[in-house]
Amino acid sequence: MVKLKNSFQRKEKKYALSNSTYQQLREKLAFYMLEDEYGLHTIISIYFDTKNYEMIRHSIAKPVYKEKFRIRSYGIPHENSTVFLEIKKKVSGVVYKRRVALTYQSAKSYIQKPHSFKLNTKKDQQIKQEIDWLFARKRLEPKVMIAYDRRALFDLKNEDFRITFDFNIRYRKEQLAHTIDDQGESVAPEIDVLMEVKALGAYPVWFSDLLSELEIYPTSFSKYAQTYQRYLYCKEDFQHVV
Repeated sequence: MVKLKNSFQRKEKKYALSNSTYQQLREKLAFYMLEDEYGLHTIISIYFDTKNYEMIRHSIAKPVYKEKFRIRSYGIPHENSTVFLEIKKKVSGVVYKRRVALTYQSAKSYIQKPHSFKLNTKKDQQIKQEIDWLFARKRLEPKVMIAYDRRALFDLKNEDFRITFDFNIRYRKEQLAHTIDDQGESVAPEIDVLMEVKALGAYPVWFSDLLSELEIYPTSFSKYAQTYQRYLYCKEDFQHVV
């Protein structure tokens, strides 16, 4: 559903929109951007963490460096569907993603035996070794599924500038090891639309003007962090801090 790069970097900012503001913005964006060919599509991620959620607790503290690991699927996968093992890192506000593509069946096998196979290209194998090391160091396990329905826009004049709109963000904390689907409960019922702006540099002037005109302001919203803080947090998580 997106360009299937195995590594990239960018800055990302998020904005919480009402349905009314979303509709107004979409009308104005039509002069500058196009929706990608996939239309409304579903993204499903299984987030992995330590037994006591060390990674997300570290992330919530807003350090200079933080990382997450997830299995990501674009749509509900079948055994031979392509899914991604993905490390997402954020360093001083810049997001770096490194991921490898493999079949859903292979991904499930990987969780059971991370060192059981190698990938075809040298670059993919290098990324997999990073993931293997993270798995071993943190003893990761599946902790929560987060899914949402997305529309993505791109700027014909600037391929590094993209906007996504996420709807119906939902989570599930059971039945994670053997099944990837999008069934879950709402994460943030108060948010109609979560807009995410992805850019390598400054926003185009016309977009900054639209944000000002519609009084749209950035917000701090991590889907995994919000899910943890609202539904997964337990004082017991802090009993064995590493």
